[in-house]
Amino acid sequence: MQPSADLCRIQEAFERRRAANAPLDNVRLIAEKAAAAWHAEALFAAGREQRQAQQRLVLADELDKKRPSPEQLDRAFSENPDRGYADAAGDPSA
Repeated sequence: MQPSADLCRIQEAFERRRAANAPLDNVRLIAEKAAAAWHAEALFAAGREQRQAQQRLVLADELDKKRPSPEQLDRAFSENPDRGYADAAGDPSA
């Protein structure tokens, strides 16, 4: 499981509060290092999420290009697929 950028930022804030409120130096030092690690992880997660969002947009665009148009779908359900289709320009009632 990969943590989200939001989770990393929440954990970073938690560790920074812990460091600010710690009465012992060693606890403060460890909390500051943990906050720095969570900050770095948040940057990695934000980049990963941005790449994934971009990839989803590209894939959605490719699917839209492959999707048949309504006219193509109408022709696929013709009652007489072996005959030609009437052209609206040649129809005098249109």
